[in-house]
Amino acid sequence: MGERFRVVLIGGSGVGKSAITIMFLQGTFISEYDPTLEETYRKTITINGKCCLLDILDTAGQERYHTLESHYVRNGDGFIIVYSITSKATFSNVRKLYDLVLRVKDSDSFPTVILGNKNDLEEERDVTIEEGKELSTELGCPFFETSAKENHNIAESFTALVINLRKKLEQEGLLKKKKKKCSIL
Repeated sequence: MGERFRVVLIGGSGVGKSAITIMFLQGTFISEYDPTLEETYRKTITINGKCCLLDILDTAGQERYHTLESHYVRNGDGFIIVYSITSKATFSNVRKLYDLVLRVKDSDSFPTVILGNKNDLEEERDVTIEEGKELSTELGCPFFETSAKENHNIAESFTALVINLRKKLEQEGLLKKKKKKCSIL
């Protein structure tokens, strides 16, 4: 087995984190909403000819579970922050969640993908695609509008995250190699 990454999905309640996860894993859309406390799934995927195992943590969106989020973040290798395009409030939460990731990881950047989910509900749209792109550019994260219902950009978003995780590993590897070559005269 190649690499293994812990991927954490975070976002407000009802944005579709579980639907995205189940669509990615099983290719099935779950229409009934049953609030998640925490579910962990596993999937092996191949990207650019290299195999990797994803441990996917689907987290709770309710406010009362936010104390658990720092625990999830501490153990995550990469993050998918989800908002609903039908809810400005969930979009406003993206920056707070990204800042939480950076604070807990004690970093100025970390492999993260931002998803504007439910783009099949265009008539209920409350967040423009431009707003999503603007925020993701500001945060330096890949951005996708997705539909768990229509399986739109679901696999692509996980692929983008894995590519960023691999880049991070390569950069860390290069830093370690450079440190080893250091000598004091």
